[in-house]
Amino acid sequence: MKHLLKLLDLSTDEIIDILNLADQLKYEQKHGIPHNTLRGMTLGMIFQKSSTRTRVSFETGMYQLGGQALFLSSRDLQIGRGEPVQDTARVLSRYLNGIMIRTFEQSEVENLAEYGNIPIINGLTDFCHPCQVLADLQTVREYKNKLDGLKFCYIGDGNNMANSLTVGCLKVGMSVSLACPEGYHPDAKVLEFAKDYPNFKLVSDPKEAAVDADVLYTDVWASMGQEGEAEKRKKAFVGYQINDEIMKLAKSDAMVMHCLPAHREEEITAKVFEQHANEIFDEAENRLHAQKAVMVRLMAPEK
Repeated sequence: MKHLLKLLDLSTDEIIDILNLADQLKYEQKHGIPHNTLRGMTLGMIFQKSSTRTRVSFETGMYQLGGQALFLSSRDLQIGRGEPVQDTARVLSRYLNGIMIRTFEQSEVENLAEYGNIPIINGLTDFCHPCQVLADLQTVREYKNKLDGLKFCYIGDGNNMANSLTVGCLKVGMSVSLACPEGYHPDAKVLEFAKDYPNFKLVSDPKEAAVDADVLYTDVWASMGQEGEAEKRKKAFVGYQINDEIMKLAKSDAMVMHCLPAHREEEITAKVFEQHANEIFDEAENRLHAQKAVMVRLMAPEK
């Protein structure tokens, strides 16, 4: 594994290896065991989309691993003034040990990897969010003690989260049921990947998708950059909510997850959110541990 650009690029063994290392690093951090694996190294963090969890978790993670992180907004870089991505990649490769980028176009991430010679980590694009899903899988395994054979249900927009969750969950042996309105389905490349899995189902009825689910997951109806569509999307997503009715259809011990930020009473009720807040905020914490594992696997001189 040279980069983390999208989960489609990773094998099942590579995903499980990251999760195992994330568990180890989490244990060490909780017990005060030093793991300065990246001492003296620098991660450049390019943000063309703002973030709470991504910035704080990567910056803290690099500090805990003995390195440092540089926050680079598009206002700070010539890339925000029209410098080609390939030129930025070649310059930053001479200063840094790795780059995390959170941006709009997947092509920007791919171009950084093509023209640079250091590891590139996708912190989010409009196509996918691999770091979040690695943390999600780590959390499911903590609560359920396994991944293979579980039923995963996603309700809502077929966005970057739906794309990465579908790929990640299928690769680790989970069955996946997505409930998305017409016109808001996952990316065609993801559906092409998923068609080879008999345990994948895309439906329009959230109730159908939720039956016997071990894990229920949702995301906001209008993601960053889609604010102008908010009212249109509210109408399209009526009924696509995790609520008491949906919970009754899932297994009695079903987990509820959300990548945050959450809009209570839209994609999830406040009642269900608070009942499952421990799971949701453990999930948020695991961004730190899963991303540390990714950085170690990509950047450590001796892995």
